[in-house]
Amino acid sequence: MILLIKGNVQHTITIDPGVWIFDDRKVDLDTYFSQDQLNHQNQELNDLGKAWDNHRQEGTKSFSNGNDVKMSRKEIKESSYGIPLYPFLRNATPNEQASHILFKCKEGEDHKIVLEEAQEGILGFSHKGSPLVEDGPVHFYYRDGSNKDNPITSIEQIIVE
Repeated sequence: MILLIKGNVQHTITIDPGVWIFDDRKVDLDTYFSQDQLNHQNQELNDLGKAWDNHRQEGTKSFSNGNDVKMSRKEIKESSYGIPLYPFLRNATPNEQASHILFKCKEGEDHKIVLEEAQEGILGFSHKGSPLVEDGPVHFYYRDGSNKDNPITSIEQIIVE
């Protein structure tokens, strides 16, 4: 259940989606695509962008995500979760000429999308408390939820082109 981000990047990233359940950046996919949630996310993205700009200008060390696990066992077992793709792509550091993301899937049906669109997307990693074993390890959802009922599934690698 390991996922790679590689290709036209400065750093190849190996990710284990199994640990994301404890990450405070995760989102509840059952409510994520509602309008109120999208408005809240826009504000969070603006705040994150400002913080990142300040971070780069100051030349300070990386932020800690300050993980504090605040979930009940029942909540974990009943919810479906995803996590933004952006922080992982940022850590891989796509080269300046990178323009697309290729999702390499198990069944051989690959999907190519524009880098900026991928950066705004969500990687689903659990469904009703269970890892995505059969069609995982992750699913990709567009930020606007246009594919929430039919995400890109069975993603094994994310290749930056």
